[in-house]
Amino acid sequence: MLKASFSKHILKFRKPGGTSRGVLYEKPSWYIKLEDKKGNIGIGECSLIPGLSPDNMDQIELQLQLVCDHINDFREDFHARLVDWPAIRFALEMAFKGLETGNPYLLYPSLFTSGSDSIAINGLIWMGSVDDMNQQIEQKLDQGFSCLKLKIGALDFESEIEVLKNIRKRFSKEALELRVDANGAFAIEDAGNKLKELAQFDIHSIEQPIQAGQWEAMRLLCRNTPLAIALDEELIAVNQFAKKKELLALIEPQYIILKPSLLGGWKASEEWIAIAQQYNIAWWVTSALEGNVGLNAIAQWTYTLKNRMPQGLGTGQVYTNNVQSPLYLKGDALFHHAEKSWVDPFKL
Repeated sequence: MLKASFSKHILKFRKPGGTSRGVLYEKPSWYIKLEDKKGNIGIGECSLIPGLSPDNMDQIELQLQLVCDHINDFREDFHARLVDWPAIRFALEMAFKGLETGNPYLLYPSLFTSGSDSIAINGLIWMGSVDDMNQQIEQKLDQGFSCLKLKIGALDFESEIEVLKNIRKRFSKEALELRVDANGAFAIEDAGNKLKELAQFDIHSIEQPIQAGQWEAMRLLCRNTPLAIALDEELIAVNQFAKKKELLALIEPQYIILKPSLLGGWKASEEWIAIAQQYNIAWWVTSALEGNVGLNAIAQWTYTLKNRMPQGLGTGQVYTNNVQSPLYLKGDALFHHAEKSWVDPFKL
């Protein structure tokens, strides 16, 4: 028999995070703790991004309480029962994995968790003024990143083009990989021309150029695009295997982006990978502003997938009050310090 409880934690941004959907100052997470009769512990993070996560913000704590009150009923079929609650589903998946391994933070033992190997990651450039974005870029280059991802869609497009132009004057595509993320900011009628403008700067890929849910328009863009398109928000709330297959078969993007907290966890993400491989669609994994509990879980799983592309992960340094964790950066490589201890998120 298991016991379960949860606790809320508001993560505070060190610096406001600008996206095309607005500026983020804080973000909520809930930690779920499972305990068996032997005293083994499992901990999972339920991480929500207001306005993006499918989980119902107004009902999330009621649903968490229901799950905790009936945890033994959810144990066998939580994937099916929580399909409309992807963040809770992933939190439970993490927590049960911790019970299975006997360590709430060592979920996928590997060369990564032993500190012997690392994961290549991209450097994320948040939206802001041109000067602010240029400053962020310099910081990432100084740190040794060879792949940068720029969020675009908040400034006027010509200003964003100027930022990219200045980068390419200094670094070739061989020296520096550039990715951009529009978060659905482009209008359908403008998207094609904007992709052509972006392509002149040897952009590796653009995430979600138009808003999700416009499958036919996205299909046409992917078929005629001068640079690779990666689906991101398009995958959210598409939960049934048949529907996932229908989406990828129709749109045929060049890439898909896997965010376990938004898609329902590892099992749900692995379904997307399996379908993508059938259609020769490439992919990589990106965190979705989780605290370090969720980020640690995603990073350990990501390493097991053996995808050598730079992944969209980090160390949770965007927050002032994150949980202390063993994750750290060396250049553009994410490492796991095997000997470093954790701070219990329930004591924050």
